[in-house]
Amino acid sequence: MCTYGCLLLFFGIQNTVFDYLTTVETKWRISVIVFMFSFIFPVLNIFILYKLKKIPTITLSNQRDRTFPYLMTAMFYFGLFYLMLDLNIWTVIKISVVGGGVAILLTAIINLRYKISAHMVGIGGLLGVLLCVSYLIKFNMTPFYIVVIILAGLLGYARLKLEEHKPYQIYAGFLMGLAVQVSLFFALQKIVYT
Repeated sequence: MCTYGCLLLFFGIQNTVFDYLTTVETKWRISVIVFMFSFIFPVLNIFILYKLKKIPTITLSNQRDRTFPYLMTAMFYFGLFYLMLDLNIWTVIKISVVGGGVAILLTAIINLRYKISAHMVGIGGLLGVLLCVSYLIKFNMTPFYIVVIILAGLLGYARLKLEEHKPYQIYAGFLMGLAVQVSLFFALQKIVYT
C-alpha cells in the first residue's frame, strides 16, 4: 500500500505545486526504493523464515507466526524513513512512511493478543494519507477516495471469504490504519508545515 500511495502522490495528482517539485526521474527512483523497502524486503524476510522452517506457511495464517515478520516489516519502514530524511521530497511522503511503520508496529503488538487484518491496516492507511494530502493542498480527491474505499471493501470481502479474519478484525485493521496516518499527520502538521 505504501508503494501505491507513493505512486499515487507522485503521478496521480496533477497540476499542483507538489507535481512540479520533484523531477520525474527522482519520482521513479523514490518509488522503486519505497517498493523495495515496503514490499520486496518484507516478502524476502517471510520467504527466508519459511525456508528456515520458522513459520509453517508464507501466508502467515497463524496468529503467532505473524509477530516477528510484522516487527521486521516495521523496521524496514523505519529504515526507509531514515534513508528519506535528507531527500528533498515532500514531507507528507516521509510522514506516511513513518505512519506505515507505526501502524505495522502497532499491528505486531496487538497481534500478541488479538488477530487483526494487516491488509486492512494498509488500505486504511492509504485512505488516511489521501485524506491528509487533500486537506493539506486543498485538492479534490473524491475519485481516489471512492476507488480506495471500493478496493478496501473488496479486500475485506476476500479476507472474509478466505476465512482468514472475522468482520471485527477487518474493521479494526482498517480503522487503525486510517487513524494512525491521520493522527500522525495532524500531530506533526504544526511542527513540519509551519
